[in-house]
Amino acid sequence: MRLDKFLKVSRIIKRRSVAKKNADQGRILINDKLAKSSTDVHTGDVLTIKFGNKTEQVKVKRIVETTKKAEAEEMYEILDISYEEDFKNDF
Repeated sequence: MRLDKFLKVSRIIKRRSVAKKNADQGRILINDKLAKSSTDVHTGDVLTIKFGNKTEQVKVKRIVETTKKAEAEEMYEILDISYEEDFKNDF
């Protein structure tokens, strides 16, 4: 399955166009390699996704073409979430 479609179906990113834009801007790695929106995602792959200040690392558990919202989280496992700067403690 294409990377942009997997991100949308799994609901990691809400819109496929946003997933495509993020991938094509070099913000997503698959197994520590730069990924384009058309890169194929396979079970067991580790995705590193950069959202501005936040970096999320997830492992692909299963791939399905369509899924319900309640079952979308079963497609991946969150390995790590990190922040470049922690703004919570600035106050």
